[in-house]
Amino acid sequence: MFKLLRLLFLGLIALILIAVALANRSVVTLQLLPDEIAPYVGSNWSLPVPLFLVIFACILVGLLIGFVWEWLREYKIRSTA
Repeated sequence: MFKLLRLLFLGLIALILIAVALANRSVVTLQLLPDEIAPYVGSNWSLPVPLFLVIFACILVGLLIGFVWEWLREYKIRSTA
């Protein structure tokens, strides 16, 4: 029962992620520096990517930061166990 419920939940999440990706297919340009600062540095690194990749990458980075933060926070609990 729970296996079926889990599969349905994962399928729903997959459908939502696909819908978000299809709705945000426009290309955006990621720049390392603002246009005002780039002449002083000498280069302006930029990369055109679809918007949904930016959204998914931000979600992934946020999750990774949260996992690492929680792992570091629970260090004392693990060391005493």
